Amino acid sequence: MEQQEPSNRRGKSICVPCQSEADYVRRVDDPQQFRQWLEQLSAQHPELFPAAIRRGFTLHDSYRSVKQGLRLRRIKLKATGEVYLVRPATVLPYLAAQTKEVEKALYLRQWGVPFAALAYVFGRNAMFYYRAWLHLGRPQLVGTTVKQAADLPLHLLADEKHTWLNGQRHYVATTVGAGCLLGAAVVAEASTEALRAGYGEFLTEARDLAPTYQPVTVCTDGWKATREAWQLLVPTITLLLCFLHSVLKIEERCRGVLRQQVRRMAWHVYQARNKGEFGQRVRRLREWARGQLTGAVQEAVLKLCALKEQFQRAYDFPAAARTTNGIDRLMDYQDRVLYQMRYFHGTRESARLAARAMALQWNFHPYSLRAQRKGTKHSPFESLNGFHYHDNWLHNLLTAASMGGHRL
Repeated sequence: MEQQEPSNRRGKSICVPCQSEADYVRRVDDPQQFRQWLEQLSAQHPELFPAAIRRGFTLHDSYRSVKQGLRLRRIKLKATGEVYLVRPATVLPYLAAQTKEVEKALYLRQWGVPFAALAYVFGRNAMFYYRAWLHLGRPQLVGTTVKQAADLPLHLLADEKHTWLNGQRHYVATTVGAGCLLGAAVVAEASTEALRAGYGEFLTEARDLAPTYQPVTVCTDGWKATREAWQLLVPTITLLLCFLHSVLKIEERCRGVLRQQVRRMAWHVYQARNKGEFGQRVRRLREWARGQLTGAVQEAVLKLCALKEQFQRAYDFPAAARTTNGIDRLMDYQDRVLYQMRYFHGTRESARLAARAMALQWNFHPYSLRAQRKGTKHSPFESLNGFHYHDNWLHNLLTAASMGGHRL
């Protein structure tokens, strides 16, 4: 059974955005100014604070960190009597280091740069960066990434990333929505029950944000256990079959001019504007395959045609994904980092944290400057939520992970 944080420790640290450490120090040294600052922030960004803060709070106590020489304050909620530490995003959780000292090193983990290389370039040691990176995976994926219940995506994509843990084959049950990695659970096998537990992690976190959350569709490949797992988790969900995978199976069986011709005809079917037109194009493709093709190529094309009704379901949901391209691109990122790590080592819990750290780093990684100049948002997080807390990706992530991503 996987280890979890004790419930009495979850969400007891409020992380607040600030432009600089000097800005924070100026406020924390003045109790009246600190209180006004928190009242302003809790009104502007209530998702970063416990809901009971609206009924008032007192300044509980303060102390100076030995590690960072930084003064910190704790507040006590009048409604519940709970005490919360208020920490600026300029320092890492547990005050392990200042954000500015590790931000550039952790940024390079997006390309899987080894921890030993980070230590060689930036100082400290490899284990320090390993622990700092793993800690990024501790907060909730959904609660940290999606800040308002109304923004929870109703149309999902799901697939399993094949990987290894200490030489044994494992799988990362990956859930994607709105361009963000919202679920990344490490499971030992690709059975229905194992994947149900893996994908269930996403659903549990989503319902922590919105108890009545019910995704409408999920697009998957043809793996039976994946589809069964989602049907068990959400009986009302509509399963959409990826058209791309059927085309790829056809392309694997032919070469040259024939491959180009079959590909062109298959995608012509995909581009149909409605169910009726799609069905008509499928019938023409089937007739052509029976008359012009033979062997394995014909078999693959006819199999695609036999799945017509499953492909047609997508026309009832214009906003849903019809192929798994939206998750394949993100799994390419997972694959790159995992290969550089030579996959998972150590315990199941460390593998779990690493998979989640990869997911959150993707959600908060900054887009290239060229993309931003073309009007793109700063990151997938901003594309989903419409705002960001700070221009720096790590400041933004740490702030969004206030209270561990929980809603209290």
